Amino acid sequence: MADVSDLVEGRLRSALGEPDARASVTFLGTERIDVLRFVDGDLLRYATLGMSAAPMTDPAAALADPERGPRAELLLSVRAGAARTDEVLRPLAVLAASPQVEGVVVTPGASLDVGEPLWPDAPFTSVLVAEPGGLVEDLALDPPLEPVRFLPLLPMTPNEAAWKRVHGAAALEERWLSHGTDLRDPLRAAVALTD
Repeated sequence: MADVSDLVEGRLRSALGEPDARASVTFLGTERIDVLRFVDGDLLRYATLGMSAAPMTDPAAALADPERGPRAELLLSVRAGAARTDEVLRPLAVLAASPQVEGVVVTPGASLDVGEPLWPDAPFTSVLVAEPGGLVEDLALDPPLEPVRFLPLLPMTPNEAAWKRVHGAAALEERWLSHGTDLRDPLRAAVALTD
């Protein structure tokens, strides 16, 4: 079996082009997580690499299966130039390491929180995990390995995150859509949460 990370990097390059920057972060007791930056016009796209090297395991499982289980990488797209978004590299690596460190299974609709601004002056400390398949297609692996899913991250303000906990991810996404919220604006204000 080819190295999963090599296959993932190939898929990212075919979908997003050549990365113009790369950073590596290693946490005690975990595999290295890389974060690649791709420039797409006025957008910066950040992608994790290394989260999918091992399957995510349900923390309630008695034994972790080294082959079976969901695999994913994280994608974040923001407009360039308005904020120092390159400082999101470490928070993204922290989120990508959470399955190894905390036993979290990252799925669409989940909230992930880093407990501090995603970048300097960012109004966001957490993200909503969106449905995959739009920007980068799933990467099929040889059975019994599950495909790698590329999960977009949508930054949330603390008020949006609290509202989402009560009303659900679909309701928050509908509110963003109905208000024409620019989810790629690195300094955007929270969407109106009352009618």
